[in-house]
Amino acid sequence: MPVMETSDLTPRQYWAQVKANPNRAKFGFGQRPAIINIDLQRAYTDLAAFKTAYQTDPRQIEYVNALSALLRAKGLPVVWTYVAYLESGEDAGVWGTRTNTPDSLQNIKHGSERAELDPRCAVAPSDIVMLKRMASPFFETHLWSLLTFHRIDTVIITGGSTSGCVRACAVDSLSRGFRTVVVEECVADKHEIPHFANLCDIMLKYADVEGFGVVRGYLEALR
Repeated sequence: MPVMETSDLTPRQYWAQVKANPNRAKFGFGQRPAIINIDLQRAYTDLAAFKTAYQTDPRQIEYVNALSALLRAKGLPVVWTYVAYLESGEDAGVWGTRTNTPDSLQNIKHGSERAELDPRCAVAPSDIVMLKRMASPFFETHLWSLLTFHRIDTVIITGGSTSGCVRACAVDSLSRGFRTVVVEECVADKHEIPHFANLCDIMLKYADVEGFGVVRGYLEALR
């Protein structure tokens, strides 16, 4: 009977090994991409103000803005998501019942500083800013119908966290038939263990994980 493979590698080392495999299979890029920038809001990006914030690559938002501009220039959808909840927190459901501190998820209230998109995000008037309440931006939103309307075949994912909402988005995107690409420098997590472990899982199962330069080159060459 096969047994689970064991290893002494750290998640960072395992990710380097997975990424270095020249024979790894890929889904590839399609012809009509959209970008989904997940929860780049101050609760998760403002390191000086909120202890729930995190950073992996300090140029993350710069890279997100650059990719978004390329898609926007080609008339393709640029989507920004954020989470925020009612004063009661009841729309967070069971997800909001484990703790009740000022930093708890359900206490990101509509109109609060924690709900604000990071001011470094270059959001254009033509972009779609979408409220979500659960991990996946596909859950109980109009994202799927929006992508279908635009005849999208490829979903590019940025934002955070890698182990939470990014992963949930990748699973749901693939499940709905989209080629899915996670941009390595454009996703972040609170700790390197879940970050690198989930990059491995996403790469091996649900999406292509590509570097910023690769994705930028694809978008620049896109007709």
